[in-house]
Amino acid sequence: MKPLSALTLLATVATLSLSSRSVMAMDITGAGSTFVYPVCAKWAEGFKLATQNGLNYQSIGSGGGIKQIRAKVVDFGATDKPLTQAELDKYQLAQWPVVMGGVVPVINVEGVSAGRLRLDGTTLANIYLGKILRWNDPAIQALNPGLKLPAQDIVVVSRTDGSGTTFIYTNYLSKVSAEWKSKVGSDTAVRWPTGINGKGNEGVASYVRQQAGSIGYVEYAYALQNRMTYVQLKNHDGQFVNPDSTTFGAAASNANWKPENGFYEILTDEPGKNSWPITGATFVLMQKIQENPDHGKVALQFFDWAFRKGQQSALQLNYIPMPDSVVKLIEAQWKTVVRSRSGTPIY
Repeated sequence: MKPLSALTLLATVATLSLSSRSVMAMDITGAGSTFVYPVCAKWAEGFKLATQNGLNYQSIGSGGGIKQIRAKVVDFGATDKPLTQAELDKYQLAQWPVVMGGVVPVINVEGVSAGRLRLDGTTLANIYLGKILRWNDPAIQALNPGLKLPAQDIVVVSRTDGSGTTFIYTNYLSKVSAEWKSKVGSDTAVRWPTGINGKGNEGVASYVRQQAGSIGYVEYAYALQNRMTYVQLKNHDGQFVNPDSTTFGAAASNANWKPENGFYEILTDEPGKNSWPITGATFVLMQKIQENPDHGKVALQFFDWAFRKGQQSALQLNYIPMPDSVVKLIEAQWKTVVRSRSGTPIY
């Protein structure tokens, strides 16, 4: 056989290298939380550039994400309502937080700019209960003595889909209003007493932008991206605060993350003079026993990349990254909990 020239050999090696890369690169799938979608999409771009592995993430709401990971049709689910340890054990799932952020009430009231209107928990609950019907209601006006409010009907906008954003929002309302807790409660989907409904953070944002006199609730990144008018809220310590990374971080500083209970943590109505009262986290769910270990490994690599290389993107979108100490606990959990069918750790 005629020996290969040096140039031919180099070309052959390069071809084999490219071929190997294309075979190894793969797309993973995820579904769930719309709360986390803006930063998840940003992470996916960076991860693709760094590794050639892609992510197809369906922003369908936390309820949909839980259903899809239980049915094993995606590589991971994402939910803003954490599952209890009993639920994790029942469905053989691992759970960990990936990022924290804030849910914010947004309004469309002529003449009122972002951060001008002040509300407290009781008044916000009464608006959603249908007890406060106009923007110049005495209860709202009392919180805003220097603001001229119109005699305009309030149009309440909420979510139709199973939503972790709804869970965070209704969990807060249940903590600040006994009437809300007894009549409506807290879950990913509730029977809203009044108003109209949109699907996803995107749907609520669209309705509020189009409907004069409306109020809704969205994850903060959606409020910024859509240039929406957010409100100030009175927090647990009686201080009026604006939503931003500082106030989300103040609330998040109260968290006590524990791997032994699936990192279960609720961050609404937290103490602290600077704490935003409707703060929450997004949690990832993965099957403990991986039917496709290669996909499972890339999924864990994606979140490792997000923890180590995606923090700046998270901060730019006003999310709060997980502290390094918590990341260490999470990645230690991966090594002991997420395995192939043969029992071999995949990370």
